[in-house]
Amino acid sequence: MISYNFDYKVASSMEEAFSMLAEAGDDASFIAGGHSVVPAMKLRLSEPSTLIDISKVPGMSDISQDGDTVTIGGLVTHAEVASSDVVNNACPGLAECAGVIGDPQVRNKGTMGGNVAHADPGSDYPGALVAFGATICLASASGSREVSAEDYFTGLFETAKEDDEMVTAVKVPASSASAYAKFPNPASRYAVVGVGVSLNMNGGSCESASVGVTGAADHAYRASGSESALAGSDLGDDALDAAASAAADGQDMMSDLAASADYRAHLCGVMLKRAVAAAKARA
Repeated sequence: MISYNFDYKVASSMEEAFSMLAEAGDDASFIAGGHSVVPAMKLRLSEPSTLIDISKVPGMSDISQDGDTVTIGGLVTHAEVASSDVVNNACPGLAECAGVIGDPQVRNKGTMGGNVAHADPGSDYPGALVAFGATICLASASGSREVSAEDYFTGLFETAKEDDEMVTAVKVPASSASAYAKFPNPASRYAVVGVGVSLNMNGGSCESASVGVTGAADHAYRASGSESALAGSDLGDDALDAAASAAADGQDMMSDLAASADYRAHLCGVMLKRAVAAAKARA
């Protein structure tokens, strides 16, 4: 990386972070683990004039559970999500997802908040968070708000987050019958296609299902056709085939060096079947 000149500041509180952001202007960017913004800077996809380090801001580094809701702070690393007993017990699919992100270096430095804020179309979290009914917690100098994951991811590197907001936490409902399966790019480990599945089982019958897909389109989406095919079924071959055929769900599949649009559509079905099998085994 041949760097350009930029300012670097360290915030010791959320209030100070927002004050620094207001002072620096529109070209400033928050940074925590650095595994989202720094690669973008290397490729000149992003050229912030000021980096505001929020890694020392208190109150965003914990994982907790209140009833059926798990709250993961924005500064929690992927490795911490993957190894958390709380996450593994309440929503094993999310721990599974975190455990296959990148490589050990990325997992030990990259953060939940940074990943969600960056919203790379090949990121693992977005599809899983959509499938598991997660809520994204946002804060700015003027207050805080919450957005469902399904509404948060809106386009290619585009989200419902405003420029003056940061991702402070992610709330995930408990879902023991959950799983995540992906076909990784062999070099980057990004998801060529990744599918998250959460099942609501009643004995051998699937009362309802939630399916989220990442890597296939320009942003994570909910595969409603697949959900309808699985709901009310015994998750037998006919239901799985119908769900797999609907996994592309009318979306415009991406096409690049990793996979063609047709192959991505095929992978959506393959990964869905694998995720359903794993989620069913946990039910």
